[in-house]
Amino acid sequence: MKVLVIGAGNMGSGFVKQLTAAGHQVSVTARDPAKAQAVAQQFGAKPVAADGAAKNADAIVLATGYADASTALRSVGDVAGKVVIDITNPLTADYMGLTIGHSTSAAEEIARSAAGAEVVKGFNTVFAQVLAQGADFGAGQKVTVFLASDSERAKQTARALAESMGFDTIDAGGLKNARYLEPLAGLNIYFGYGAGLGTSIAPTWIRKS
Repeated sequence: MKVLVIGAGNMGSGFVKQLTAAGHQVSVTARDPAKAQAVAQQFGAKPVAADGAAKNADAIVLATGYADASTALRSVGDVAGKVVIDITNPLTADYMGLTIGHSTSAAEEIARSAAGAEVVKGFNTVFAQVLAQGADFGAGQKVTVFLASDSERAKQTARALAESMGFDTIDAGGLKNARYLEPLAGLNIYFGYGAGLGTSIAPTWIRKS
């Protein structure tokens, strides 16, 4: 699959690493072109300028902070009909709270600002360190990616990408359910940093057989 990763920070780098390892054709763009170049070179991806970068992508991974997400998505050109995987969380400055959530979500706001894009919430509950290390936690345990979208095609695309990287997936319903997934990510961040459990953790859902 042809995947455009927007962002070359810890999450963006993790996606480039895992997607290229899974055999996808990955391009990466970032506000800092030198950083995008370095990440692309490290993992065998293609660095690209933002303008028009969305044109040939089968999927776009939005790996920026929430505050920068809509601007970053607009910078890559027309995203109408494109699958956009939103991994952001609307965090407060101290990372211990959310700035929105009761009546909307980061994913819904991004979808409103990206006319025609098929937005799917996913990977927002996965720490960058976990993404970089891989989905296998050992003892038969895999990290779960929760997917919420109003587009079945977007869910199927995100599911295919996640599972190609070794993750388990759970259908989390429509895009409005990002209002549940973003607080779940906040709880994970609290456990990791506030409670001192570290970043080798991830939420999942246990289903009795």
